[in-house]
This record gives sequence, C-alpha cells and structure tokens, in this order.
Amino acid sequence: MEHHHVRLHIGRTTASCALTLVALAGCTTSTTDAVPTAEPTAESWPRMSTTDYLPGVAADVHLPPATKGPVPVVLLVPGGGWQSADRRGLTPLAARLADSGMLVVNATYRVGGVDAQFPLPAQDVICAAGFAAEQARANDMPAGPLVVVGHSAGGHLAALAAVAGDELSGQCPYPSATIDGLVGLAGVYDVSSSGWLDEFFGVPESQDPDLWRRGDPLAQVRAGTTPAGLEVLLLHGDADATVPVSQSQTFAEALSEAGVPVQFDVLPGATHDTVYTADVAAEPLTEWIRQLQE
Repeated sequence: MEHHHVRLHIGRTTASCALTLVALAGCTTSTTDAVPTAEPTAESWPRMSTTDYLPGVAADVHLPPATKGPVPVVLLVPGGGWQSADRRGLTPLAARLADSGMLVVNATYRVGGVDAQFPLPAQDVICAAGFAAEQARANDMPAGPLVVVGHSAGGHLAALAAVAGDELSGQCPYPSATIDGLVGLAGVYDVSSSGWLDEFFGVPESQDPDLWRRGDPLAQVRAGTTPAGLEVLLLHGDADATVPVSQSQTFAEALSEAGVPVQFDVLPGATHDTVYTADVAAEPLTEWIRQLQE
C-alpha cells in the first residue's frame, strides 16, 4: 500500500474529518474484519506463549528468531471503544513483527465492561510496558527501544502511557520501563472533543475537569509533561469513518509544537478496521522502529 507521508499536517481534508467522536459510541474491537477464523494458539503462531501479567489480565508474548544485537520490544494495545479489549485482531501483526526480529507483547487491559474506569485501564497499559521490558530480560535478549503501539481506544491509552510520565503509574509488580516510542493507529487523543466518555471517567467533564485532563493525551502534551526522548509515529487511514483524521493531525501538531519528534502518515484507502492489520501496518511500523533503533 502506498503511504502518504505528512510530517506536521495533512495537505488535504477528507470527508471523515467532518465526523464527530459521537460515532465512537459504536466503536468495535480491533478484531473487526481482521479477526482470524479460529482463535490463535501457541501452535498456530510459532514462539507464542500466553500468560497473565496481572491477575486476570492476559498477554501473548511473541519471541523473535535468534538474532544478534539489541531486540526492539513492542507492546500492542487493542481498541474496543473502552468497553472491550480483544487482542486477537492484533495477533497477525504481532506475529509479523516478531518474525522481523522484535519481541512483541500483545496485551489486554481492564475495561468498562468489568467496571474499570480511568485511570485503571491506563495503569494496566503502563504496567504491561514494564512486563514487556521484563520479557527481554527473562529471555536473555538485549533490549532495544521499547515501543507502545495502540489502535483506536488502545491508541488513546498507549498515548497516555507514553506522554503522561509517572503521573498515571499504579501498582505493578514489574520495574518501571521507559517508553522510547509511541505508535498511534487511528487513536483518540483529544477526549474533550467527545461528549460521551462519562462512563470511562465515571463523571462528566464539567464535574471533574482535572480528572479528564489527566486522561487526555492532547492536554498532557500541551501541559509539557511528555518525557524527554520520546518519538512518535501516527498512522491514520483516509477512509476512516469512525475516528476522524483530525484527531491524529491535531495531536501531531501539538507534539511538534512541544518539541517531540513526530511522523504523521495518512494511509490511502485504509479504514478504521484495516489500519491495524499486518498487511497495512507492519511495513511502516517495522521501518520506523528500525530507524528509532539506529
């Protein structure tokens, strides 16, 4: 697929930019259109194992082939409208990245479906990043950059984990890990532009604006909380009818203004339910992570 590169802003406006985030109320999980016909198992995906990184919170660990030198560590975070977190749709992408020489952790997190309100889902993702880094040590692999990749609602949580620093850290059995790279796949970064995330936060924004600010990646970046050294890749399909491209554009502009290195690519023809597939995302992800490692 041909990639349209945009460093700071999009040169054209798509019809999806006119959509509001009200459409996200129907946001599906990251398995839509791309879920395998059968649930992946350790046998169907070489070098994959599954474990709970927190009690009742699972992750698949994909080990790369034997390789020399530092191994990039990648954490994948699925979407699901903050109400589910089915990681199966990201399994093909995880396997593709692992085959290219990366250690990949495909993790779920607690969601609204089990009454997990902010900041718990974000704290789970931060803990999963520590778990991912620990997997490199446990498997005697010299760790390269740690990159967190999130789709849709998972992009929102991945962004929070990367830009909020230690502000959102919760209890976690693994050492705190420094996130070197953030990749957002059609993520939601400006929560104030949505009028229906009351359930995620547990309270309307008007009643607790500080709580909403803590859970807003755009507000965090504008407040100058982004840790030094972070680099960001934002991918968004120009055929996305669920999350407007303006979400990524605005976030890219704020990151640039804050001095955070950011690459923003609009992918022609990609939809909200294809932007995270291996055929669409693996190549630009691999190329960017390799550059981050250099």
